Parts: sequence; C-alpha cells; structure tokens
Amino acid sequence: MKELLFDILAILRRSEVLDAKALAQLVRKHNENISDVSKHCAKKKLYPFYLQFKENHPEEWQALHIDSALEEKLISCIRMKPRRSASGVATITVLTKPWQCKNNCLYCPNDIRMPKSYLTDEPACQRAERNYFDPYLQVASRMKALHEMGHPTDKIELIILGGTWCDYPQSYRVWYIAELFQALCDTTEQRKQCIATRKAWYEQLGISAQSDTLKRATEQLQARVSSHEISYNQAIRHLYQESSAWMRVSEGQQAPFSRVFDLHKRNESCAHRVVGLVIETRPDTITCDNLREIRRLGATKIQIGIQSLHEHTLALNGRKNEVQQATRAFELLRIFGFKIHAHLMANLYGASPDDDKRDYNLLVHDERFLPDEIKLYPCALVDGTGLVRHHQNGTWRPYTYEQLVDVLCSCMYDTPDYVRISRMIRDISAQDILVGNKLTNLRQMVEQHAQASGKPIREIRYREIGTNDFNPNTLAMTETAYRSTHTQEFFLQWKDEHERIAGFLRLSLPDESYVKEHEDELPIRCGEAMIREVHVYGAVAHLHKRSQGAQHLGLGKKLIERACEIAKSAGYNHMNVISAIGTREYYRKQGFSDAGLYQQRSL
Repeated sequence: MKELLFDILAILRRSEVLDAKALAQLVRKHNENISDVSKHCAKKKLYPFYLQFKENHPEEWQALHIDSALEEKLISCIRMKPRRSASGVATITVLTKPWQCKNNCLYCPNDIRMPKSYLTDEPACQRAERNYFDPYLQVASRMKALHEMGHPTDKIELIILGGTWCDYPQSYRVWYIAELFQALCDTTEQRKQCIATRKAWYEQLGISAQSDTLKRATEQLQARVSSHEISYNQAIRHLYQESSAWMRVSEGQQAPFSRVFDLHKRNESCAHRVVGLVIETRPDTITCDNLREIRRLGATKIQIGIQSLHEHTLALNGRKNEVQQATRAFELLRIFGFKIHAHLMANLYGASPDDDKRDYNLLVHDERFLPDEIKLYPCALVDGTGLVRHHQNGTWRPYTYEQLVDVLCSCMYDTPDYVRISRMIRDISAQDILVGNKLTNLRQMVEQHAQASGKPIREIRYREIGTNDFNPNTLAMTETAYRSTHTQEFFLQWKDEHERIAGFLRLSLPDESYVKEHEDELPIRCGEAMIREVHVYGAVAHLHKRSQGAQHLGLGKKLIERACEIAKSAGYNHMNVISAIGTREYYRKQGFSDAGLYQQRSL
C-alpha cells in the first residue's frame, strides 16, 4: 500500500491526470506480482492507509514535503464514492426500531426484523440492525465509515427513516433526537467509550445484533406473517413490546426536551454540525401540534408518503390516507417552513402508465401539492405482501422495461426547475424482489433515454454541479415564481452557461388572509416571509475553509439578500428562516436573531 500511495503522489506531483480509470489501472499493476489475493491493494483501502500512515509515521510523512494543494489532490483522488458529499453535505441515514403501523398497504413488505416497509438486506437497515437500532451507535458507525472513505463530516444531514415518526411515543422521539446529537457532539474518544458500553449493555440484556442469530430466532414467526396467519403488528408486539429485554431497553429510551435543547446549543459550534434533519411520516399525522414538536426537535425537512393522488388507487392498495389529508399536509408543511419531500409510487395495483403520468403531473403542477423533492420509484413485488395474490391471479403485472422507462422519462420532462427527483429505486436487493425492476442503474438508463429525446430536463438533481469543475464567473442568478394554495413561492438559483445549478433558495410569502384566519394555530404572524431552504453545491468544504467547489463563494449570502429584497418589496416586514441547528451561527452572521422556532431578521 505504501508503494502504491507513493506512486500516486509522484503522478500528482507531475500534474498528470489520474482519474478513476487510471487509478484502477495503477492498482491492478501493483497487484500483478502478488499471488496472495488477501494482500492485494484496493482503492477502498487507500484512504484509511493514508490516514494511518500520516498519523503513525509523522516524520516520514513530513519528509515527503506534501503541501496542502497536493494533499487535497491526493484526497480527491483516493476518496471513495465522491458523490456522497457532492451535494454539499455528508448524509447519515438512521432507522428507528420496529414498531406497529396503522396501515397495511398491499405492496408494503412485512419484514418483522425491520420497521414497516423496510427490508433487512437494505444497506441502512443492515447498519441499523448491527447497532441494535440505537441512534447513537448508528451515527457513530456511519461517521467512522465516512471518515475512512475520505468524506468531511463537519456538515451532516441526518435522515431518520423507519416507522411513521409520529406513531412512536413522544418520550422515544425526544430521546432518539437527543442521542443523534449526543453522538455528533461527543469527541472521537468519547464515542469509542460509549460504543463499547452500549453494546455490552444490549448483549447483557440478551439482545443480539447478529444477522444469522436474528434470522433463526424470527424465522417461524416471519413465516406466519408471510402466510397472513398473523399480522405484522401482532408479530411486532410479541417481539418488541411484550419482550422483557426490549421492555428494559424502552425504559432507558426516554429523555426530556431540556436535554435536546442543551445538545442543540452544543452542536451550534461543535466539530460535526447538523445542517439538516429529516423525518419520515404519513399525511394523516401532519397537524399543527405535531409540526410544532418536530420543529422544536430541530427538523428542517419532512419525507411524506403520498404514493398516489387517486382515491380509488389508494383504497385498492389498502392505503387509508385520503387526498384531502395530503392537501392539508402540504399546506401546513409549507406554512411551517419545512422542505417537502414526497414519495410517489408508479405501477401500483389498479394503476396504469397513463394514470401514473397524470398523477405525477398533478403532484408537481397543482397548487395544492408542489413538493420540493420527490422519491419516484416503481412498485416491486416482495414475498409476504398482499400484492402477491394479485400477481398470482393476474390482476397485477409489473410494467415492462419500456413502459417503466416511458413513465419515468415523462415524469422527468414534466418536472419544474424547482423540484428535485432524489430517487428512482428503493434499495431493495434483487433477491428480495420476486418480479419488477431489479436494475440498480435504472435512473442512469432513464436519463440516457431522456437525453436521446432532446427534450429539456429541468429537475434539480440532473443539473447539480456536484463534483464537476465550473467557472464561478459564468454563474447568474435566476428567479422562478409560482403559486401554492396559500403562498407565493420563489425559487432563486445560481446557474452556469450550461444550466447547471450551483446553489438555490426557496422563499415562501404566506397569504395574509390565511395567516390571519389561522393565527391561533400557526407559529408565524402577518408580515413574516419564510426562507425554507438555502443550499449551495460543490464538494463539502470544511467549516471556515475555502472550497474548490461552489461553497464559500458568497453565493448563499447573495441568495438571502435577494430573497429579502423580494419579500420587502411585496410588503413583508420580517424574514424567518427554518435554520438547522448547525447553521444558526451562519444565519446570525447574515443578520438573523433567534426567535422561537425560527431565526428572524427585520426587513
């Protein structure tokens, strides 16, 4: 590994191009004369080796005379999966523990080792199970992995997936958030000590984190659920809520709000700051009281399972949510300032390709909805779901590849420039899918078809600058205005000459009549505008350091100033921002002061 690292440095010193393909060739060349495969070099081992070598052999490292520019080139070259932090933040996904679900949707997996709708083989699920679904342990594990892959971890977006957030007891929800922040506020040494203590505690209680052990322990019960002899909820009650070991665990999974607020304060200036906190829930749980609590906990974005906007399709699939509930949810989420991340599923039982296209068009163009971000993925058949019998009797069939690509391409063309399609597949392994799409590169295939058509694609993810080079002098700010039911929306974006997006801001101007009518329920007052999101792309820049990407060029500040100009000219006298805990310091520097659930600036 040492010789390989030195060869890479020599090539970079000569300013020769060493892209992913050239690096792979260099690795293969180093492995040619090594017969023992276990001793082969691999790219994934390079970054950890670089860190260990620099730490354990400081004199030898210094003798190499590596300046900061060369070291940055080295890190860029050996960093694993660079897109992981290309959007401007490093993302950590965690799962809540298995819990009962109020719905029993036809297509939804019933894996009793997981929260409803998730499967054991999904990467985030494997991580959660290995860590006893403990939020602290999950964050610590992911932080270590990101560090070893070469990703900065000073800006973190936390995504909480699992069962419907608002269905869990409040005491658990508060404790869960506190533990996430505790893991980020602790030092590396504190995390090491805490990991050992916690794992020992779970093991003493008789709770296993071994996949094989858990599979054997739940196999018979899982078979009963899959054959519909008993329900998922009955199995979950037996395994978790009636288990003496898990009851003991639950006794410790409680915390007061005061602990969360103390950790929020620490996180404002710690080494690993939360710049986004995302929770997942259903439309029927979106109430003013729930949103107020979610905001107090520090959340900035809500993932909401819509799946379909056809009442008939929802009913056929056992989805109890109504379109009216979705309408109300979008209305409240936007007024409260949250970013809205909607889930929509194609190829549901009872739907057709034309239905899916109309559904999507309604979601992104009707004033009642208009999400900021979308997970758009096809329904897949998983064993043990109610959909199996419909496949067996021929009343449901997966779309052909051509039909599926046609639907997804149509959706891409239909997407406005202020919407981001974050996903087109679920992380379900091919072995768990009985029939349906198994292509992990489905999005890439869709984009290739869309490009070949020559039609413009405006959705955000397709246009992100990401890790690509760009010339800041070519950037220009543009504005897109659109109406929602009770707000005037503005999407401000920095674009280069190729329409690639380097940063954006979402501004909401709530209707005065709506705020007056609901002032007893809402956290805002008349005359208050709302910045719902500010995001600047480019590889994550360390805090207080200049980046080679789009961050730290003053793009965010200019977006904020323009948003304030727009709001002031429209007659608003205050600007709120739904800041994340780790961005409070930044907004204070932009003239905002802490004001309850938000930060606020006078116009």
